[in-house]
Amino acid sequence: MTDLDDLKGLEKYDRTKMLDLITAFPEQIRDAKCIGSGYEAQPELKRSYKNMVIAGVGGSAIGADLVRSYVLKESKNPIIVNRNYTMPAFVGDESLVVASSYSGNTEETLSAYDDAKAKSAKIIAITSGGELEKKARSDGFGVMIVPKGMPPRAALGYSFFPLLILLSKLGLLIGQKDKEIDETIQNLRELNDKKIGQAVPSGKNIAKRIAAELYGKFPIIYGGQDNIDSIVTRWRGQLAENAKTLSSSQLFPEMNHNEIVGWENPKSMLKSLAVVMLRDKDDHPRNSKRMDITKTIIEKEGVKVIEVSSIGGGLLSRIFSLIYMGDFVSFYLAMLNKRDPTPVERVTYLKNKLIE
Repeated sequence: MTDLDDLKGLEKYDRTKMLDLITAFPEQIRDAKCIGSGYEAQPELKRSYKNMVIAGVGGSAIGADLVRSYVLKESKNPIIVNRNYTMPAFVGDESLVVASSYSGNTEETLSAYDDAKAKSAKIIAITSGGELEKKARSDGFGVMIVPKGMPPRAALGYSFFPLLILLSKLGLLIGQKDKEIDETIQNLRELNDKKIGQAVPSGKNIAKRIAAELYGKFPIIYGGQDNIDSIVTRWRGQLAENAKTLSSSQLFPEMNHNEIVGWENPKSMLKSLAVVMLRDKDDHPRNSKRMDITKTIIEKEGVKVIEVSSIGGGLLSRIFSLIYMGDFVSFYLAMLNKRDPTPVERVTYLKNKLIE
């Protein structure tokens, strides 16, 4: 098995330096905060809306999902994340649409942008350039520019924090988020230094331990509906793209109304499964109890259940602690799988076939 403590050995597989991008995530957040804070939204956007739709897919959409989860109990406006070519029928001139595409060339987002424009929605684009920037500037809409050159999944800070700050500036959230963001940056730095970074030896490293327990298994990611739902999706996406590992996910309480019954068969497959249960101190008390009971049921089938608890003070800090842990887990699992985390050949192949 690959020695996760041997940095030189890891470089043999991490040829495109994904570890550097993951490690630098706290500094990316700091930069993203500056971008959001420095952006001046058009005055006419500071108004009330019936709804808000964030159009994006992949790495850009997960940032939107996380914003939706984080402000769930704060935002008075319904927030929808739209992963499609078209806009919902309810979008109109009282809707705010944020078109989020890191590359600026995502075909689904460009199509959704055109549909939103046709429906007379108010639009803001978040992108590093490409066709989306050209369209938005030509149409007179606001554009928030973020740095280019990364895999979209490694640019989560740029898809989340400028958007969060923008919503605060437009008066759609309660107060500014500077304190919460600064706390998050500091918490992630400490996590990197003391608990999950590559320099932390395996005996003390949470993320390396989890990756070792997932190696050779089919991971199933569970979490609560409140605030954690999008983190579950992030873990599944990172395991797929970085570790080249298929996994599945489900949320509580829904999981207890169907999937829990399936934990019997096929018997031959159960021994190949491993469960990761993401937990937070603000999980609904009934969901917490459901998780405890569910863990017992699954362990009776001889399946390992790995509990991962958020770390930090405020909600934003805790959310991103789970995200940061998941990113490192996906990297270490890629190393154990002896795969370069960065290339996504099948996504590239699919895009090329769509062009034909």
